[in-house]
Amino acid sequence: MGNFKFVHNNFNVVDLEKSLAFYEQALDLKETKRINAEDGSFIIVYLSDGGNGHLLELTWLRDWEGNYNLGDNEFHLAFTAQDYEAAHKLHEEMGCICYENEEMGIYFIEDPDGYWLEVIPAGKY
Repeated sequence: MGNFKFVHNNFNVVDLEKSLAFYEQALDLKETKRINAEDGSFIIVYLSDGGNGHLLELTWLRDWEGNYNLGDNEFHLAFTAQDYEAAHKLHEEMGCICYENEEMGIYFIEDPDGYWLEVIPAGKY
């Protein structure tokens, strides 16, 4: 077998600009690369936390209509927060906290397309 490593995860999004603004404000993710289809049928944007090399790929499809079916939404990405309390306060102000598990000391936020993102205190995971 080869030496495999994670490169990126993909989320398809309905409103690319709204999603980019959310990910920058909520998780400080920055655009590192963009691919525009010559015919305008799709745009792919890669976001980075500037640290570990793993990217979030956001894909916008011109001809997609409606919201994406996320099924039971039992999948998620997880992020650690150096200042968990400040992160929680920001996400509370943004109105994007969708679930809290105080017993485990974690919470989840929801992006504009309904994807869940777990927030964990740094050093806990």
